[in-house]
Amino acid sequence: MGSKEFPNIFKAYDIRGLVGTELTPDFAFATGAAFARFIIQEREPGTVVVGEDMRPSSPQLADAFSAGVTSLGLDVIRIGLASTDMLYFAAGKLNMPGAMFTASHNPAEYNGIKLCLSGARPIGKESGLLSIENFVRSGTPISFGNVGKESERDLLADYVKHLNILVDLTGIRKLKIVIDAGNGMAGYTAPAIFNGLNLEIIPMYFELDGSFPNHEANPIDAKNLKDLQKGVKKHAADIGLAFDGDADRCFLVDENGETVNPSDLTALIAERELKKHPGSSIIHNLISSRSVAEVIQENGGTALRSRVGHSYIKAMMAESGAIFGGEHSGHFYFKDFWKADSGALAALHAIAALGNSKSSLSKLLKPYQRYFSSGEINSKVKDAQLAMDVIENHYAAMDSVTIDHLDGLTVNGDTWWFNLRPSNTEPLLRLNVEAKTLARMEKIKDEVLATVRK
Repeated sequence: MGSKEFPNIFKAYDIRGLVGTELTPDFAFATGAAFARFIIQEREPGTVVVGEDMRPSSPQLADAFSAGVTSLGLDVIRIGLASTDMLYFAAGKLNMPGAMFTASHNPAEYNGIKLCLSGARPIGKESGLLSIENFVRSGTPISFGNVGKESERDLLADYVKHLNILVDLTGIRKLKIVIDAGNGMAGYTAPAIFNGLNLEIIPMYFELDGSFPNHEANPIDAKNLKDLQKGVKKHAADIGLAFDGDADRCFLVDENGETVNPSDLTALIAERELKKHPGSSIIHNLISSRSVAEVIQENGGTALRSRVGHSYIKAMMAESGAIFGGEHSGHFYFKDFWKADSGALAALHAIAALGNSKSSLSKLLKPYQRYFSSGEINSKVKDAQLAMDVIENHYAAMDSVTIDHLDGLTVNGDTWWFNLRPSNTEPLLRLNVEAKTLARMEKIKDEVLATVRK
């Protein structure tokens, strides 16, 4: 197949496109063959684990991909319906490369493929995705040797058992939990994960439906949390959990129906993990709250600051031996889960902490809430670099201000900081501001936005 026939749907970390026009069975077959060629080149194990989400197109695309892999003589193990972290579990536990058919939180008309190496090691643009794309575009020669075998394996019980080994929920007090699965994969995994524990589960939107009839399965957008917030208050629940479409991200709602800042959950899990592994390193990305680094240091750990994006965190985990990493986007990475991210594991940590304490979730998280944050604010700009230069020149002239360029522009003051970074995909600048007082945060936010939007 010639290069012109395939659209440009290879992204920084995965493949995503419109079903039928961009992502077709032909494309999936070509990508399966290209992935097999890449696996052979990398001297990886010769079996690929394939999982799929509940989107109507996933089984057909996974069939075509599997045919592409086996056409080059490699074997395929199909694990069927899975969350993305369940696919990472399979790739880690079986020590095989993997492919997950999902478009995560994207709308219904999309699908995609997330790829990993054996041991759930990530594949991004720099670590193989570009090679695979080149193989797809140049065409992979069909092998006329042996065709590989496809088999099926159910790993849900093994996945649940592994999670329960990592976070012990025996002996916790009875908790009432509302879970919004958003018609995504948590509707399949959550009943298995929480079955038999001392929990009363109130399910919302557990029916698997890739058309997302109730709301988009994207909990980072506040409007998609409204049903959960109402549900928590209506049922007087202790905690609410919202998962995205492929259930690798989890967001929390406290007993008052208030959304929990992912930085607070990062700090909570960091404190728990440092009790188990004293003196370890923990990663936070540079737009996490300053309180995260403070909590890590107060608990005897080393705080490592990362760029935004899972490939950076996973690479830093591999280099540093960090035991845990948290991102503002609701991704939480665990060394004892093959350095992969798992929404379920993050949720279990929150439930264990709450179930072992006598206080409410809002009281439990209060010690981590030390700053006022703007959240991420996007501005359309003609020239991102020019806007950042103007801002940098303005703040660099001030006393006791430090500046760094780890990811965009970060300006640090004594009791405040902000980060301004360009989007990888759109003509946008993303601003995050944090300060000790609300007034200071608002003042800096307004100053920076006024300049950027000029």
